[in-house]
Amino acid sequence: MRQVRRGAPPPGPGPSAPPYGAGVPQQPSYVDGQGHGGHDGYDSGYNTGQVYGSPGGRGPAGPGPGRPAPDWRRRIKWTAITVVTALVVTTVGTYFWADSKLNREVDLSKVIERPEAGEGTNYLIVGSDSREGMTDEQKKDLHTGSAEGKRTDSMMILHTGDNGSTLISLPRDSDVEIPSFVGSESGKTYKGTGRHVKLNAAYAEDGPELLVRTIEYNTGLRLDHYVEIGFAGFANIVDAVGGVEMDIPQDIKDPKSGADFQKGKQTLNGQDALAFVRTRYALAGSDLDRTKNQQKFLSALANQVATPSTVLNPFKLYPTMGAGLDSLIVDKEMGLFDLASMFWAMKSVSGGDGTSMNMPVSGSVGGNLKWDDAKVKKLVEQLKNDEKVTVSGD
Repeated sequence: MRQVRRGAPPPGPGPSAPPYGAGVPQQPSYVDGQGHGGHDGYDSGYNTGQVYGSPGGRGPAGPGPGRPAPDWRRRIKWTAITVVTALVVTTVGTYFWADSKLNREVDLSKVIERPEAGEGTNYLIVGSDSREGMTDEQKKDLHTGSAEGKRTDSMMILHTGDNGSTLISLPRDSDVEIPSFVGSESGKTYKGTGRHVKLNAAYAEDGPELLVRTIEYNTGLRLDHYVEIGFAGFANIVDAVGGVEMDIPQDIKDPKSGADFQKGKQTLNGQDALAFVRTRYALAGSDLDRTKNQQKFLSALANQVATPSTVLNPFKLYPTMGAGLDSLIVDKEMGLFDLASMFWAMKSVSGGDGTSMNMPVSGSVGGNLKWDDAKVKKLVEQLKNDEKVTVSGD
């Protein structure tokens, strides 16, 4: 197609009238970039597939004008802050929830004439035969009977310090002297008369405060904390952690406790565990052998609780904490960190880093087990000085 150009006419001689179109703005030339005119030139730049907002008609290439690229550093930062905040809130909430469940009922300030504190920390751990809150069916299943009140079924001193942990069982038939004491409820002072009783009689007479007072008087060792658990609470904790594996040392059959075990490794549920630690009459050594089994089981239980599979699993941790904290009775100064330290120390005993033993016994008097005074004195000195225990018990 011919090109159309509009311009000035060729010059002519002399002046003449302005040419047609003079002074009117020039119109664009309909010529394409290759010198060709026509509609092909006119439509150039259209229908080329160019997308709005993409330069050069090459399609999407980045966020485009007005839409900045994502700031991943900023996103990661706020995600981390959110996660950490959630963890802190959950941890703090769990702490206050657990702390509120502790039954701080024992007032050690009522205990008089206490020995001086030594190095390390001493816990008195008591298993009572309390049946509080148990149904008749539970009492039957657990072979607890229906006796009123509560008595101490087991007593242990756990010492923690820089030289390992030491777990010492106090046979409930131990011969002890009841000293002067202040009644936990009456506030009345009862003067000591030199009378001797079984150790568990002190608890039956005036509860935890008199038991602490009696042990401190007869040993010279100051007890820093008190922890007590009843039958039902003990069984519930074992069930909450999914049972505890034990290596039963011999065949045991005891109708009174409900124990019926064959020698060897097996996992004990709450009912079986309670029967095992209460078994007494089926063992040749009676109370002394029973205390050894109690030590083994409590160490195994602590070892099971203080594991990542329990601590890091909320579906196991919270039921375990709920079952344990609801059933524990502790002193008024006991905190969650003290309780955690106690469990870790018991775990170390089962792991071989600590020592477990019975209170040294030299014989019997009036049907009660008599402590070996010389060995007990040395043992207490080593505990007070937080030294490595070299004394052995039966």
